Amino acid sequence: MAATSPTTSDDPRKLRALFARASALAGAHDVPSVMAGLTADPSDRCFVDFVDFLESALRVEDGIFRMTRDRVVLHLADVELKQATEVVERLLGRFQDEFPQFTETKFQSRYAQIRPGEEEPTVKEILPTLFVAKSVH
Repeated sequence: MAATSPTTSDDPRKLRALFARASALAGAHDVPSVMAGLTADPSDRCFVDFVDFLESALRVEDGIFRMTRDRVVLHLADVELKQATEVVERLLGRFQDEFPQFTETKFQSRYAQIRPGEEEPTVKEILPTLFVAKSVH
């Protein structure tokens, strides 16, 4: 397994800030957000490139946190759960269109909805939801 470097993982404080931002946006603007956990096989060299692509394609109000080389948390603001899955699928399609050599990119994804009016979710509550079961794209 490759060692993580500053470019493949973020400071853990950034994850807490991402959750706080998602909750603040939901509360202040009365809109839902979705946290997505994306996981790939550690041997999948394409996933890092896909994450780089995601980072450049996200809106300003969205965010990404790199836990490890093969595990990321994605925050999509002002979307419902169904929309979030469609966004991830659409971005994967754009990535594969722009980089045809990566058409075999596979990852698992899990989602958690953050609704307005709910207490701020904690990292400890949400991470198990995002990284337990598998559904392959």
